[in-house]
Amino acid sequence: MKIFAHRGLNRKAPENTMTAFRLAHEAGVEWIETDVDILGDGTAVILHDSTLDRTTDHSGSMYDLKFSDLGEISAGAKFGDGTSYRHEKIPLLTDLLAFLRESHMKCNLEVKSNEAGGAMSRLLIDTVLREIRDVRPEDLFISSFNHVFLYQIHQQRPDLQLACLFTKECLWYDAISRCEQVGATAIHPEDSGLTAEITRRLKDAGLQINVWTVNEPSRARELASWGIDGIFTDIADEMRAALDH
Repeated sequence: MKIFAHRGLNRKAPENTMTAFRLAHEAGVEWIETDVDILGDGTAVILHDSTLDRTTDHSGSMYDLKFSDLGEISAGAKFGDGTSYRHEKIPLLTDLLAFLRESHMKCNLEVKSNEAGGAMSRLLIDTVLREIRDVRPEDLFISSFNHVFLYQIHQQRPDLQLACLFTKECLWYDAISRCEQVGATAIHPEDSGLTAEITRRLKDAGLQINVWTVNEPSRARELASWGIDGIFTDIADEMRAALDH
């Protein structure tokens, strides 16, 4: 079963930072999960929220920023004591890709559902596809809650592994049809509410299933017994050790 370090080792370093990714690598984790969107000038960055408020020492919309603003922003000032990671920056997508080449790690890249309009959404997709062009498709999942994005990506890169993200509220009986329509070979459902019956239906449709976010080893073992392919977890290092025993 694949273990994805959800936003890196986000309990030991600030989420979605290069340190969080490096710690996952050092712990022997093979896969990381992270998020990509673009700033107002089209720079692709690794950031989960569309605002800076929760994870940085700044506030406001990421869509109001440009590349030259990133040097002033700490992505680690709100983590722990506020000092250990205060020099941590919001990574560029190019930073992440360079790290993947060096470390030989694999990645689930969630393309965020851009909130800045259609033109920016198209720019996000074009930018991501341009920057990942040298990544081996088998080393990468592209996932999104925005299934229109996945469809558009599939039209340009049918070789990529795509995964439709679903919350428990949206995992209806048409989920399989949606995956088929956009060209997704994987489905990433929320753990809450997922049952053996639902899992069986998704597996019978030939979909890979990677579940978010699983932080209890006992639940991970149960999911594995159902045939789940992978889990996203905030404790990838601990989970890896627990499931190895």
